[in-house]
Amino acid sequence: MQKRPRKCRESSFLIAIFLLLISCTSSTADREDYSPKFQQYYVQGGVLYQQYCSNCHQSNGKGLGRLYPPVDQSDFMEDNFEEVVCIIKYGKQGSLRVNDVDYNMTMKGNTNLTELEVAEITTFIYNTWSHKKGLVNVKEVTHILSSCNN
Repeated sequence: MQKRPRKCRESSFLIAIFLLLISCTSSTADREDYSPKFQQYYVQGGVLYQQYCSNCHQSNGKGLGRLYPPVDQSDFMEDNFEEVVCIIKYGKQGSLRVNDVDYNMTMKGNTNLTELEVAEITTFIYNTWSHKKGLVNVKEVTHILSSCNN
């Protein structure tokens, strides 16, 4: 029997762990959109979130003290959807007020992310923890990114 390459095994393991975590998240049980497209965006968005975002915003979305803001229970996210999409791709310098706390750490942009990957991350963060937005389509993200002030 031929062994799968290590990278393939690691990816399969990460996806399996991620799916297990999703199944244990109460907000997932409340989600209304179970379409295959939503599930694909959500799962891939979670993998990308772990890769690009969780180091600062943490796996639980709670942020890191007064250094990095939370994405869970974030008034900024609720009130600034289009700006969040732009920040994911292009980053943010300067002060950012979240839940009455000022954060001044620069968030570097992830300009290497495709519009689809930004849509997947956005679908994940807006449907995990305290958020229930539904599918964030790549067409919507493409439109928003075209108007960002980067």
